[in-house]
Amino acid sequence: MEITVHNHIVQIAVVTTDSRIDAFSAPKLRERLDALVAGGANRFVIDLSAVPFIDSAGMAVLVSLLKKARVADGEVVLVWPNEEAARRILRLTKFDRVFPMADDVESALIASTR
Repeated sequence: MEITVHNHIVQIAVVTTDSRIDAFSAPKLRERLDALVAGGANRFVIDLSAVPFIDSAGMAVLVSLLKKARVADGEVVLVWPNEEAARRILRLTKFDRVFPMADDVESALIASTR
């Protein structure tokens, strides 16, 4: 009898920020995310629940991460911001159609393993 066991471990980087993601803060976020990608991460949950505002610089960072993750056979799931202004920006730019979206981190973790 042959018995084979494979361990399948999925590592997901959960990134949380509670400030604006704009032209001033986006470079720091990009730097941190690029370091995670360079370290081998390819699955991400970006928790935007406490983010009050996101501008085009912030959205560019997220799109860049999505491209890098998908090239590495990974995924990026966004958690909806609680602030309506930030939600509106994501809807108007159709981010909710490009990125998998979740209502909370737990749901995002489940979605990121599919």
